[in-house]
Amino acid sequence: MLLLPLLALAAAWSHGKAQVLLKQREVSITRGHKTTTSMDCIGEGIPGFQNAVIHWYRHIPNKAPERILYIRASVASFDDSSYSNKYSSSKTGTNVCTLTINDIDSGDEGTYYCAYWHF
Repeated sequence: MLLLPLLALAAAWSHGKAQVLLKQREVSITRGHKTTTSMDCIGEGIPGFQNAVIHWYRHIPNKAPERILYIRASVASFDDSSYSNKYSSSKTGTNVCTLTINDIDSGDEGTYYCAYWHF
């Protein structure tokens, strides 16, 4: 059985007077039921969200977290060019960033999470 848990993450910090909050719902996928899945990262308190840089990471136990991609506006940049066939990302509305994983297999197991920081 293949499970792809998504960490239910809520991170908040102050940047000046604004507070930033990233929220994700826990998602588990069992192989055989789906070949593609999507997960959302909901950002609150991020000014100009559509132009903000959102990063997507995967964490495998006993390994360092690995950044998969980052997206600014509607363009995703991949840390490894081979990831462009496996992953995609998009932004919708004023605060939702979505990561999609295609052709799910056992090598995709891990915890996926989003991150944001202001430069």
